Amino acid sequence: MVEDRKAILKEFLKKLHEGADPEQIKEEFKKALGDIPPTEMAQVEEELIKEGMSSEEIQKFCDVHLTVLRESLDKEKTLAPAGHPINILMEEHKMLLKFADELKGIAAEIKAAGDFAAVSGQIEQLGGIAHNFEDLESHYVREENVIFPSLEKHGITQPPTIMWTEHDKIREIKKRLSGLFDRRGDMAFQDFAKQLDEVALALAEMLSAHFYKENNILFPTALQVIGKDEWPDIRHQFDELGYCYFTPGMEGVTIEKSEAPAPKPEAEGVISFETGTLSGEELEALLNTLPLDITFVDKDDTVRYFSQSSDRIFPRAKAVIGRKVQQCHPEKSINVVNQILEDFRSGKRDIARFWIDLKDRLVYIRYFAVRKDGEYLGCLEVTQDVTDIKKIEGEKRLLDY
Repeated sequence: MVEDRKAILKEFLKKLHEGADPEQIKEEFKKALGDIPPTEMAQVEEELIKEGMSSEEIQKFCDVHLTVLRESLDKEKTLAPAGHPINILMEEHKMLLKFADELKGIAAEIKAAGDFAAVSGQIEQLGGIAHNFEDLESHYVREENVIFPSLEKHGITQPPTIMWTEHDKIREIKKRLSGLFDRRGDMAFQDFAKQLDEVALALAEMLSAHFYKENNILFPTALQVIGKDEWPDIRHQFDELGYCYFTPGMEGVTIEKSEAPAPKPEAEGVISFETGTLSGEELEALLNTLPLDITFVDKDDTVRYFSQSSDRIFPRAKAVIGRKVQQCHPEKSINVVNQILEDFRSGKRDIARFWIDLKDRLVYIRYFAVRKDGEYLGCLEVTQDVTDIKKIEGEKRLLDY
């Protein structure tokens, strides 16, 4: 039955893509299928991609087929309990739609006025709303870095791809809003009012459609495919990334804890970290690829490691390994070295910085205290040629070798 429904749904989506009348498809859909689980819609999108339909094509009719299915999906309900990651995201949706409505109202009032002097109060409100939408980034960071990867692990890749594309479109609109607010003093009032009204409408329409898709397709799919034991860790990752200042109902709320599955044993030679795994070979290559030189001195002031980048600034030989760091500096510098290490060891400081001119290059040298749970483990020296970095201006968004 599931495969039959998926086959019918795929046929409807293809007809929509080919230009069929949505109203006709809507009636055929209701007769043939009635309600269909969001997960099946996501799976159909995955299959269409595999059959050659591009992500761009999927997105073009995504709004259309959502309209067709809206009657079967449009059920206001709580998908998850308070404190659950999905509930948190949906509560933020409500707040953001409220801000969007306020923005439309303020834009309309400004458009109806004659000059800036008549809308000073509205301009002040506009600044607050623009700030609210700047803080929206935290919402998308959690979706893109936690929810989307969790879905992809369960084979759901296309809905996250489409949602991420829409995130970027929303980012562009809110960037226009912020820029418009900042430039208001240099604009004619009528131009400002007209552009503000356009941005407010575009943002409200985009957020409404986007949140509808997430609430009715993406989130129900996530709740169905992501296991119960995975959600506590997802919530923990949410907590680490942080929330919007307006995220409601976060005080003292937790989600149901359940026993996590035992971790799989790592293969021989693999080093496990809290944020991933690397083989010894990968780790060494990674450190040598960093665009800077690093040297690690342990808590006993003994040189334990240095990277071998292709353009090392200061020479290092393997003979320094196991040597006291004080012996690696000239006599005149030892007092400074000891002062840095003593300050690190006592907790007085965590970083010391220097920069020098070396053969017409600006070299930035930093020393960092390395700690684990407050315990001093040693000192990391980082040396970097920042000459070209200091010359960077503006933005570069296109690939250009």
